[in-house]
Amino acid sequence: MKKNLLVMSVALSSLFISASASAAEEVVTWSCSESKQFKTTSTGTTERVRLTWDAQTYDLDRQTSLPGSLRYKNMNSGHDLVVLGNKAMLFNIKAGVRLADFCQTPEMKAGKLPHLFAGTEPFVPN
Repeated sequence: MKKNLLVMSVALSSLFISASASAAEEVVTWSCSESKQFKTTSTGTTERVRLTWDAQTYDLDRQTSLPGSLRYKNMNSGHDLVVLGNKAMLFNIKAGVRLADFCQTPEMKAGKLPHLFAGTEPFVPN
């Protein structure tokens, strides 16, 4: 009986911890021109974002960018997300193509900054 109780409490604790971790992740859908879309998932830091594009998931690392913009890249896959105040563009730098243009989150459509800017300032060159 004690063993079953212990197993059940460990299982419930694991479920609670994983539910808390999932709740902290925010998935945002970006709508783009030509009816394209992708999703980003916050990873708990502004230094990395998870991109879901064309049923594939990629981790993109934050890069130094121009003032007023954010840039996230995955050098292995070539995915490059450039975020400005009013739109974003998704490129594949390995293939040399723009995958999606004029992408916005619902908050951007309402005139607010994209969620990726929350709690951070865009890079400013020295």
